[in-house]
Amino acid sequence: MIYRSPLPAVAVPEATVPEHVLERARHNDKVALVDAVTGEALTYAELAEQVGRTAKGLARQGIGPGDTVAIASANRPRFAVGLHAVLTAGAAVALLNPVLPPRDTGRLKELANVTATLDLDDLPGSDSGTLPRVDPGSTAAILFSSGTTGLTKAVKLSHRAVVANLEQHRPGWRIDSTDVLAANLPFFHIYGFTIILNSGLLGGATLVTLPRSDAGTYLRRLAEHRVTRAFLVPPLAAAIADHEDPPPQRHLKLVLCGAAPLDDAIRREAERKLGAPVRQGYGLTEAGGTHQTFDDDLESDPTSVGVLCPGTEARIVHPGTDEDADVGEMLIRGPQVMDGYLDDEEATRQAFVDGWLRTGDLVRVRDGRFHVVDRIKEMIKYKGYQVAPAELEDVLRRHPAVRDAAVVGAPDRANGEVPRAFVVAQGEVTAEELMAFVAAEVAPYKKVRQVEFVAEIPKSVSGKVLRRLLKEETA
Repeated sequence: MIYRSPLPAVAVPEATVPEHVLERARHNDKVALVDAVTGEALTYAELAEQVGRTAKGLARQGIGPGDTVAIASANRPRFAVGLHAVLTAGAAVALLNPVLPPRDTGRLKELANVTATLDLDDLPGSDSGTLPRVDPGSTAAILFSSGTTGLTKAVKLSHRAVVANLEQHRPGWRIDSTDVLAANLPFFHIYGFTIILNSGLLGGATLVTLPRSDAGTYLRRLAEHRVTRAFLVPPLAAAIADHEDPPPQRHLKLVLCGAAPLDDAIRREAERKLGAPVRQGYGLTEAGGTHQTFDDDLESDPTSVGVLCPGTEARIVHPGTDEDADVGEMLIRGPQVMDGYLDDEEATRQAFVDGWLRTGDLVRVRDGRFHVVDRIKEMIKYKGYQVAPAELEDVLRRHPAVRDAAVVGAPDRANGEVPRAFVVAQGEVTAEELMAFVAAEVAPYKKVRQVEFVAEIPKSVSGKVLRRLLKEETA
């Protein structure tokens, strides 16, 4: 059975991402982006002008088609300048998490075949020079995902795929020049990249870039900047639900939560504190946003992730088979789907089945609305970030006092899930020592937060860790 959107497929313009997103920016004096902390701001006209000058500056440095330029930065107005300038120059952009340790950053740059890194505080500029004609079918962005195996992969998204996804969301989310968007979720993640940054700019809204903060500071900034659309991940939703004295949000009209399933009790309480509907969406790095709740249909089943975006098709099958199921793995097909994993034909082959992208998520459909039941993937979702258990297990096993280890996600109200390690020791070592050992080797959000010593790690006859049994102990 094939599920389809209730809306007709959209026309996908033959344009690059900057051509499409900034088409009407050049003579628009409305503020496009403003930083809530520094006050740095850009109008649409200034954004378009700086993108053009920076693109020509990059071209004069020899950057163009065939190159990949890395950007590692927190959200700020100048991020949009660097991003669209690289794409205008004809290069692809690799978006990196700025808090990664140098070893991880270097590994991702190598994985993405990065040829240059862009310093947003020292952007090149030129008023002269010729820019190339960029093929909409060429790679625009390289984002990083676990894929279906838990190992980091470089996802190739073409200009055409990103433009298609932006157009797919417009009929449901009618973002326009009256909107103010809270841009707190990272632009290097597909959620921030497509759903917030580029959807907001395409609609002519003002984006308020926000650093990570506590719920009280976040709520205060929403009110100060008269935000109309806010974006959450479940841990932030939980923190808002727990906040005792939130400021009134007189302008907020819709809140979207994504990156992981949201507990409905938390959703209802967050909705009460915010005074606006809190709804869920769904997407993945390999396909952008695939499901949404429409602006004019907020009363339907708030526990769902909404309906399929226009032009997107889905199947629900028994995992590992082609047989339809009531509850099963969701397969996705549509113009927004990735071209594949960079330089990894085997992983790309495994990600698709007869042209359908495997999501790795267990889903059911009720009255045309999709519900994420559980994840088939073994990734841990910490504050919306994906943490690969295999990576942490590898670090733990390098400790001389560890004979074996397995890591699973333990439920945590404040963070969604936290990495919990089960360790078979072969010498004297404490839980605190192991957590410090791992923390020195990985990004802050990947740190092991709990350690339990066990006699053995449960494994299948083929040697695979039975994380299901370990997760039962964390429930």
